[in-house]
Amino acid sequence: MEIEIKNRTDDQLTFIIEGVDVSLVNALRRISMVEVPTMAIETVQILKNDARIFDEALAHRLGLVPLTTDLESLVLSADCDCEDYCSRCSVSMVLKGKGPKTLYSGDLKSEDPNLKPALDTIPLVKLKEGEELELEAIAKLGMGEEHAKWQPTTSSAYKYYPEITIDQDKCDSCLTCVEECPRSVLEYDEKKKIIKIVDLENCSLCRTCAKDCQNNAITVDVTEDKFIFHIETDGSLSPTEVLSRASDILAGKADKIINF
Repeated sequence: MEIEIKNRTDDQLTFIIEGVDVSLVNALRRISMVEVPTMAIETVQILKNDARIFDEALAHRLGLVPLTTDLESLVLSADCDCEDYCSRCSVSMVLKGKGPKTLYSGDLKSEDPNLKPALDTIPLVKLKEGEELELEAIAKLGMGEEHAKWQPTTSSAYKYYPEITIDQDKCDSCLTCVEECPRSVLEYDEKKKIIKIVDLENCSLCRTCAKDCQNNAITVDVTEDKFIFHIETDGSLSPTEVLSRASDILAGKADKIINF
């Protein structure tokens, strides 16, 4: 198996993986989405709410705020020996303010500075003159298979690596394929007077170029054991952390089958 990193930022990762079949990459995709645990607010106690938003709606909004997660120091509630919540499986947060002002995710004050909203600019509630809000929230580890708020990924997808073949003997350089390609994968080379491929990995395999070619000079196919994998996270974990943990989970599942 070979892996080539094509693009990496704090919340996005694109890489090419070769020498595997679709079952493995699809397993990584699914595990990354629903089996890698993250932090999310689970319990909200409203102490005071004068704002024009129902308590339930505010609690739901708080639950969807992505929180930075430390998988090394926290455990799932199911694996913790406490009766309700403790510092090993949860973190307490406080939100309060008085209008006129808008409270944002950055106004959530956590007892642990390492476990806090991944983004500070998510609007939570707008308070008018004289309105007050005060609440306490408990965030804990959970998995996306239980609720979407615990999904670390906003996007996790893959596609086959494309193969485009141009038969220059059949091609009459009518430029129809160049004009119709929605992703600018093809380009006309003025010097060599031929159609060339300039951005193969951006091909979506729509095969528009092949369908519109009157001379059947273009063939679009895929490499069966090569894929382009893209993952984007909500900031709770980095893409590298998500894939690393997903790989460990997949390996653990494989060991269980082997040892069964």
